[in-house]
Amino acid sequence: MGQQEKVATSLAGAVSEGISASLVSVDEELARRYPGDPGTRQPVHTVYVPGDAFDAGTIRSWGDQALAMLDEHAPDAASLAAVLGLSEELADDVHARVRAKLEREPIEDLRVDFEDGYGGKDEDSDAARAARLISEAYAQGTAAPYMGIRMKCMEAAVRDRGIRTTDIFLTGLMEAGGLPDGLVLTLPKVTYAEQVSAFVRLLEAFEKAHGLDAGRLGFEIQIETSQAILAPDGTATVARMIDAAEGRATGLHYGTFDYSACLGVSAAYQASDHPAADHAKAIMQVAAAGTGVRVSDGSTNVLPVGTTEKVHDAWRLHYGLTRRALARAYYQGWDMHPGHLPTRYAAVFAFYREGFEQAAARLAAYANHAGGDVMDEPATAKALSSYLLRGIDCGALDTDEVARLTGLTRADLDGFAAPRRGDLTATAQ
Repeated sequence: MGQQEKVATSLAGAVSEGISASLVSVDEELARRYPGDPGTRQPVHTVYVPGDAFDAGTIRSWGDQALAMLDEHAPDAASLAAVLGLSEELADDVHARVRAKLEREPIEDLRVDFEDGYGGKDEDSDAARAARLISEAYAQGTAAPYMGIRMKCMEAAVRDRGIRTTDIFLTGLMEAGGLPDGLVLTLPKVTYAEQVSAFVRLLEAFEKAHGLDAGRLGFEIQIETSQAILAPDGTATVARMIDAAEGRATGLHYGTFDYSACLGVSAAYQASDHPAADHAKAIMQVAAAGTGVRVSDGSTNVLPVGTTEKVHDAWRLHYGLTRRALARAYYQGWDMHPGHLPTRYAAVFAFYREGFEQAAARLAAYANHAGGDVMDEPATAKALSSYLLRGIDCGALDTDEVARLTGLTRADLDGFAAPRRGDLTATAQ
């Protein structure tokens, strides 16, 4: 190899060193506030079940009810395709995968509800029972990947009750063997960042009482009020809430109906595709970007019940809303009825399978430094690999077929999906 050519510069090394020294605090702030996606699985939905109705058979019951509805109202691929407008190429695969999913893992994320959906008369007993049943489900291998509770909010009228229910539930888990890895807590109706700080203090106290690692308990923040989006001074409250969570926030969940009502939207127009909903979720999305906090869409209250015609109408609505959310990078939503499960999974599976081959080809070309008709950058490679990983995690894609088309292992995909900030910046230069 020849001798490296010397190039002329005009600035002393001290200039670069001085600039770097001046930005140390900024570098540290970027690393703290924007660590990037955690790289863990994100469920495609959350199912809420009232605390007084939840029992050991809830997950299997939802799956069986969803399968029965599929058998009654769309028993084969052609009939499901006709209802949802699936292409002929996708119909067989999507229908088969939906059935397999409902048989194997009908619910990905379940929240036992002690807030709006709760109508029990003995919350202490129901909270303790929820802890016992969830612990048993994880021990027996029958749990959803993620499970937990939604307690009452931190507003004065119900604050003590919410704190007590949280304590009873977490204490019950500890007594039953410890906190499961898939544990999720949801704090609803947050209006001020100080309420988030208060919940952090509660979790810190519990961790200290049981000798747990600091930060072991995380939680989701439910965005259901206008004050959660816009503060009195015009700044984005939700960004303050993420900061107030001190690294414990795992998600922001949009509450379709409470938020819509808060803005005065008439009941007939309260939906996740209303302009008011789009505005709120866009702010949530920007506030959460890069922080490792994930955003979830809300739900539809139109249930697929009644005649086949009514079920099909509700399915088309739910399918369309889910596809719309996925295109806007809201990869999670709420499902309120077993009949929503077939269209949740049909929408998710169709979304990933439609774009699978193109995404795989683009990522393979990027990984192999090969040319193509699209020139991708590191950030796009991250998005492509994240897309494939999400498809694998939910069952839309198979690991083997992804490896065959990309030439990449799961570890390779993980590496592209979660590069360190310095790696991403350096590669882009």
